Amino acid sequence: MPERKQHTSGSAAVVIRAADTAWTLHFGDLWHHRELLYFFVWRDLKVRYKQTVVGVAWAVIQPLAIALSLTLFLGRAVHGATGSLPYAVFAYSGMVLWQLFSQGLTEASNSVVNNERLISKVYFPRLFVPVGAVLSSLLDLLFGLVVLAAFLGIFHIVPTAAIVAAPLYIGLTLLASLGAGLWLSALNVKYRDVRYTLNFVVQFWFLASPIAYPISVVPERWRLIYMLNPMAGAIEGFRWSLRSDQPFPFLAVSLGTLTALLLFATGLYYFRRTEDTFADFI
Repeated sequence: MPERKQHTSGSAAVVIRAADTAWTLHFGDLWHHRELLYFFVWRDLKVRYKQTVVGVAWAVIQPLAIALSLTLFLGRAVHGATGSLPYAVFAYSGMVLWQLFSQGLTEASNSVVNNERLISKVYFPRLFVPVGAVLSSLLDLLFGLVVLAAFLGIFHIVPTAAIVAAPLYIGLTLLASLGAGLWLSALNVKYRDVRYTLNFVVQFWFLASPIAYPISVVPERWRLIYMLNPMAGAIEGFRWSLRSDQPFPFLAVSLGTLTALLLFATGLYYFRRTEDTFADFI
């Protein structure tokens, strides 16, 4: 991390050295380079939809198409287990958070490798690369929430005061996405197998999350382990905030939050521990 030393001539020299420990973040240095984070987010947004015909409409088309497909093929089978939420709203509300998670995870996992030229030539806080990739997914979330609001209006669903808790579950989703993204982005630098296993990880995580079905259909003997998935707590909590006529999923949210915090803490530690070698392997 940079350490500034003042010379008698009045000019400042910047010495770049390794951090004392992997837990040392140097918030002053992060704040000094904060404009770079805005640049990474803006650049990722422009690259993502460059030369596309429908542009940001893909942020709505993809989750909406999947939600409608789930409604068509699974709506009758799961009907009754979704509480007072119509299955279309149930499925789409899960897809809104899932798209935020999966897109952030995918972009973050490839972010360091995709910025190899920049990382090998210029100093800046490497942490901004995966963080910017995850934050750029928030624009798609915004459009997804607009469509979700339209769904609520179509089905005459009026959210209660619990809707104010919705940002907490969005934050939990971002935390889980960033935590996993930090792990995979650092591993991807040294082990390029990560890019080939990423699709499998995302698909498996999708099936292991309560998007097409509620947690109540999971066998009780596996339910506690299932709730360790941070997306289980995030999605169930988000749905509860839309219409809080069901018991609050306290256990799922609590276990999911603990897992997300552990994933983020260990991912941050590993990323910080290995970032000094990124330029060597890239």
